[in-house]
Amino acid sequence: MPLDLRNYPLLANINYPEDLRLLKKRQLPALCEELRQFLLTSVSQSSGHLASGLGVVELTVALHYVYHTPFDHLIWDVGHQAYPHKILTGRRDQMESIRQFKGLHPFPWREESEYDVLSVGHSSTSIGAALGLAIAAEKEQKGRKVVAVIGDGAITAGMAFEALNHAGALNNDMLVVLNDNEMSISENVGALNNHLAKILSGDLYTQFREGSKKVLSNIPPIKELAKKTEEHLKGMVSPGTIFEEFGFNYIGPMDGHNVIDLVDTLRNMRNHPGPQFLHIMSKKGKGYKQAELDPITYHAVPKFTPDQALPTPKPCAPTFSKIFGQWLNDMADSDPKLTAITPAMREGSGMVEFSKRHPDKYYDVAIAEQHAVTLAAGMAIAELNPIVAIYSSFLQRGYDQLIHDVAIQNLGVLFAIDRAGIVGADGPTHQGAYDLSFLRCVPNMTVMTPSDEQECRNMLYTGHLLNTPAAVRYPRGSGTGVPIETQMSALEIGKAKLVREGEGLAILCFGTFLQAAIPVAEKLNATLVDMRFVKPLDKALLTQLASSHTQVVTIEENSIAGGAGSAVNEFLLSQKFNGQLLNLGLPDTFVEQGTQAEIYQMLKLDSEGIEEQINAFFS
Repeated sequence: MPLDLRNYPLLANINYPEDLRLLKKRQLPALCEELRQFLLTSVSQSSGHLASGLGVVELTVALHYVYHTPFDHLIWDVGHQAYPHKILTGRRDQMESIRQFKGLHPFPWREESEYDVLSVGHSSTSIGAALGLAIAAEKEQKGRKVVAVIGDGAITAGMAFEALNHAGALNNDMLVVLNDNEMSISENVGALNNHLAKILSGDLYTQFREGSKKVLSNIPPIKELAKKTEEHLKGMVSPGTIFEEFGFNYIGPMDGHNVIDLVDTLRNMRNHPGPQFLHIMSKKGKGYKQAELDPITYHAVPKFTPDQALPTPKPCAPTFSKIFGQWLNDMADSDPKLTAITPAMREGSGMVEFSKRHPDKYYDVAIAEQHAVTLAAGMAIAELNPIVAIYSSFLQRGYDQLIHDVAIQNLGVLFAIDRAGIVGADGPTHQGAYDLSFLRCVPNMTVMTPSDEQECRNMLYTGHLLNTPAAVRYPRGSGTGVPIETQMSALEIGKAKLVREGEGLAILCFGTFLQAAIPVAEKLNATLVDMRFVKPLDKALLTQLASSHTQVVTIEENSIAGGAGSAVNEFLLSQKFNGQLLNLGLPDTFVEQGTQAEIYQMLKLDSEGIEEQINAFFS
C-alpha cells in the first residue's frame, strides 16, 4: 500500500512539477530530505534501484524547479537514477509497483508518462537524443529547452563523445549535466567552486564572453589570445578543458547536493545560447550511510529494513554467473595466455574474484561494448586467448565489431553471454531475447546453449580451446543444482545429447528449458533431445529423427523469429521433411518486466504451458 504521506508534508502536495514550482526556494532543502526518505522507505518495501536515485535527489528537484517540464525536455541516461523523477511526475503513489509484473517500469518509459522523453535502459544515449530534440526545438521556435543528464560511467562510451562532438559543431541550445559520483566532494568543490559556477554561468560573464567574441572576431590573433586566456582562467579552477574543446561552455564542478546553488546556476544557464555543460559532484547513496559506503551492493536491492543489513540470500544452486567466474579462475590458473574482458560488468558477470586473483589478465573497459569486442580481436591476433564476458542485451551494441573484427577474421574470441533469455524485473531493455538470432547467421561462429551448470563449464572449456569465434549463452539466476565436477571435458562440436527416446513426437531443447520439458516428454512419451549446439546443428541426429518422427517441437529462451528453431526448420525443410513443426520461444513482442516465473507462465513456457501449446498445436 502507498506510504503514509503525513510523514512527508511538502512532498504530499507535489503531484506534478508545477506543484513543485509553487514552493519558495528556501523550502527546497526540506523537500529534498523528504524525497530522499520517501525513496529509501519506498524501495526498501518494494525492492529496486536505490543508490543512484539517492545521489540525484537535489539535482532532480532543481531541474524540475527551473525547467518547465514536460514542455522542456529532460532526458535521463540509463535511468537507474530516475526514481526521484518518477516520484515528482505523477507516479508517487505507484512506486510500490516499480519493477513488478504489470507495475511501473524500472526506467524512464515514454508510454508511462509524458515526462519520460526517452525510453531508456542502456547507457550513453542521452546526449545524442537530446541533440536531436534540440535541433527540432530550434526549428519549432517555441522556446523549448533540452537537458540531458549523464553519469561519469556512461560518458565513457564512444557514442557519448560522438554526440558531444556533433553538438559542439552544430551549436544548438542544449544543456548536458554530468553527474560525477566517482569522487567524494573534496574541499575545492565547495563554497568557492559553487560561487565560481554561479559567476561563470551568470549574465554578466556570459554577456562579456559573447560580446568579446563579436568585437574580436575580425582580429584573429587577439581573438585567439582571448580564447586561450579564458581557457587558462577556467583551467585554474575547473577540469573542463576537454568539454570546452568540444564547443561547450563548461561550468563546474559544483556540489550536486546543494539544491539552492544548483537552482541558481541552472537558472543562469537556462537561457544561455549554444551548448552548455554543467559538471556536478555527487555521492551515490547520499543520505543513507550503508549505501554511501557500499553503492555497488545497494545499486539494486531486495526488500529490506533500512536500519538493518540487507537480508542474506537463501542458499540455492550457484548462479550461472558464478559458474562462469569459477571456470574463469580454473582456466586462468592453467592458461598463461588467457585474458578476460568486461564492459563494466565485473560484479554481474561473476568476475570479482578473478579480478583480484588475476589482475594482470583482467580488463574492464568501462561502458564500451564495441571497444571490448575489438580489444579482444587485437588480443587474439597477438595469440592471446581472450574471453569477452558480456550480457546478451549489451552484446547487441558490439554486433558490427563481432562480425567485422572477429568473425570475418575467424579469430579465437570466446563470448561468455550472461543474462540470455528472460532477465526479470529490468524489463524490455534487458531481456536477452535476440542473441541466438543475431549470432547464428554469422559465418565462423560456434554457438552453444548449456542446459545445466556442468554443461556450461564444459561448453566454456570447449569454446576456449577452439581458436575460432565461439559463444556460450546462459540465463540469469541459479542453475538446476546438478553436481559440478572439477574435471572438464571438451564436447564434440555440433553433437546433441539424446535424453529420452519416445514415439512420434520429438522435443528439441536449446538451453535450460530442458528441465521444464522433461516432465512433458515423459507424459507425452516423446523423444527428448538436449541440442546443445545452435551452430553447427547435429544434422545427423536431425536426419534420423525426421525419418522416425512426424512431429517436431523446438524450445528455446530466445526470439522465435530467426532463432534456434528457425535453424531446425531450415534444415528439416531442406531434407524434405513432411511432418509438423512447432517452434516455442519468445514472441515477436518486447517482453515486459516481471519475475522469470511470472513471464514463463505468461508466455506458456513453463511445463504446463509447454504441454498446453503442444497439445493445442497437434490436436
